[in-house]
Amino acid sequence: MELILKYFPNLTETQINQFGALEALYKDWNAKINVVSRKDIDELYMRHILHSLGIAKVIEFTDNSSILDVGTGGGFPGVPLAIMFPNCQFHLVDSINKKLKVINAVCEAIELTNVKTTHSRVEAINETFDFIVSRAVTAMPEFTKWVKGKIAKKQQNELKNGVLYLKGGDLTEELKQYTNVKAFLLSDYFEDDFFETKKVIYLPLKHK
Repeated sequence: MELILKYFPNLTETQINQFGALEALYKDWNAKINVVSRKDIDELYMRHILHSLGIAKVIEFTDNSSILDVGTGGGFPGVPLAIMFPNCQFHLVDSINKKLKVINAVCEAIELTNVKTTHSRVEAINETFDFIVSRAVTAMPEFTKWVKGKIAKKQQNELKNGVLYLKGGDLTEELKQYTNVKAFLLSDYFEDDFFETKKVIYLPLKHK
């Protein structure tokens, strides 16, 4: 928890309590339903929560923004972002229902009310969003096919509506077809070694 406060010192008391409760909740649930790898659960704050909040270093979502989290797994990056931006709406989608059960229980326990979960493939979601977030569920060309037609027309944030994607490693080949893509290095925001090759990939997408 000190790690979160180190990089986000201006949290409200509610946010501190919500973030602080996550470790015990996820450890308890992980013993029943494996949503976080065994080796990662002990480093939950760095590898999952702070990593998710890398997006919050790149953009401060304006109130009433809508965000879709694709392939959310145990709720990352959606749950930490929903705590950070309580006046935005988050829709977390995953094709594995038991993982959503964990998210729903965690959200209920910390009284996080701006999260909706859906057991579905993303292609079946018939809504539009300001931003679509995810953590490395597939290569970007495939991902953009999945989310085609899901970007809202109205712009209300500093960055144009689009995809904010947490990925690591050399992405030159994967991203070469995009002329308007931007990579934000998480090592510019977080000094821990874990973030050395981690990035937030921002790809503005048109409303179609």
